[in-house]
Amino acid sequence: MKKITVSLGLILTLSFGTTFNDGYEAFEKGDYQSALSIYEYLAAKNDSKALYNLGDIYSHGYGVKQDYKKALKYFEKSAEQGLAEAQYNMGFFNYEGKIVQQDYKKAIEWYKKSASQGFGLAKYNLGNMYANGYGVKQDYKIAIEWLEKAANQNILEAQHNLGVMYRDEIGVKQDYKKAIEYFQKAANQDFAESQYNLGVMYANGYGVKQDYKIAKELYKKACDGGIQIACYHYRLLN
Repeated sequence: MKKITVSLGLILTLSFGTTFNDGYEAFEKGDYQSALSIYEYLAAKNDSKALYNLGDIYSHGYGVKQDYKKALKYFEKSAEQGLAEAQYNMGFFNYEGKIVQQDYKKAIEWYKKSASQGFGLAKYNLGNMYANGYGVKQDYKIAIEWLEKAANQNILEAQHNLGVMYRDEIGVKQDYKKAIEYFQKAANQDFAESQYNLGVMYANGYGVKQDYKIAKELYKKACDGGIQIACYHYRLLN
C-alpha cells in the first residue's frame, strides 16, 4: 500500500478540531488521501463512523489498493462499537463468505444486531434467511415478520418478495389483493420486477379486473427497466 505522508501542519489541524464531516467533505471532492488521513486520525480515537468509512474505502479501493481484509478489520471494529451499518456489513461478509469462512449463523447474529437498531436492509436479509432456512430452521412466519418490517421501511426488495409470497402461497394463504398491494408499492418506485409481476396480474385478472391497457403500460416500464420477458409480453399486446 502506498505510504501516506502527512505534513506537520496537517497533523496540527487534525489534532485541533478535525471532524468526521471534514473527512466526508474531502471524500466527496475526490480527495481520497485527505479523507483517508482524517478518518485514520478519528479511527485512532475509536470513532465508529470513521472506522466504518475506512472499511468502505478499502472495500471499494477509493484512492488505495482494494483490500477486503483491511475493510473487514475496520468494519468489525465499527460493528463492535454498535454502528448498525457496520453490523450489517459484517453480516454480509459472513453470509457471502468473503474473506471469512461462510457462516450463516454468524451472519444472522450480526443482522439481528443491526436490525435491532432499525436498519431496514438487515431486516430484509433476515427475512430471506428465515424463508430459505439459511443458518436457521426454515420459518415462513418469522420470515414474513422480518420482511414486513423491512417493507414498512420502504425496502423495495422486501415489498416485492412479500408480493411473490402472497401470490404463490409461500408460507401464507394465497391472497392476490395483498400481492398486488405489495407489488404496487415497489412498482410505484420503478422496481422493474414488481412492474412485470403486476402487469401479469392485470393481464390475467388475478385479484383485479382484467385490464390489458394497464398490463401493457406495466410491461413497457418493466421492459425499460431491463426485464426481457416483459419486453416479450409488451410486444404481444401491441
